[in-house]
Amino acid sequence: MERARFNMVEQQIRTWDVLDTDVLDLLKKVKREHFVPVDKQPLAFMDVEIPLGHNVKMWSPKLEARALQALKLKPSDRVLEVGTGSGYLAALMSRMAEHVTSVELVQELSTRAARNLAAHHFDNVTLEVGDASRGWGNEKYDAIVLTGSVPLPPESFYEMLNPGGRLFAIVGDAPAMKAMLVTCVAPGVFETTALFETSVAPLANAPQPQRFVF
Repeated sequence: MERARFNMVEQQIRTWDVLDTDVLDLLKKVKREHFVPVDKQPLAFMDVEIPLGHNVKMWSPKLEARALQALKLKPSDRVLEVGTGSGYLAALMSRMAEHVTSVELVQELSTRAARNLAAHHFDNVTLEVGDASRGWGNEKYDAIVLTGSVPLPPESFYEMLNPGGRLFAIVGDAPAMKAMLVTCVAPGVFETTALFETSVAPLANAPQPQRFVF
């Protein structure tokens, strides 16, 4: 298993331009297999999305790593994750940040993630159940990550960023999606950087653009 983990980091992740040593070390320490469904264990270190049920999939390892590298989390950061899934990305972020709030639409997935996180003592993660597709609560965050894609830039989250805060989102319609990083450079002022092309399942209930009908 350790050989498979090493190969995942060195052959999949490092070769996809993830060169941040803190991220690479973290991926070796936080055991991905603890968050993979038992019947999907052979897939734990493969370059694939892993089905979790309810039309939800766990991101590929290299996408998780690229998101972490882009967010540049700091020990004082408070993070919002929209779409808990297995809880693995929340676990990773919790080891880099002060606190992670993760919101999941599906109760069963949130319950399973809570079990995974508690079993391995990730105690600075708060899990909540609800629809966070247009935002969540009134708090502001230093980092926000959407684990489902959205067709339009998710502007409802921009005002939830503290100055200096970063939002990671995958924007577009399949198959032409781009990972974007939005940074709040000053109150009400945002800078957007296109990072790379990818494609993931859509975020449930995400706002949709008006479509022309002929």
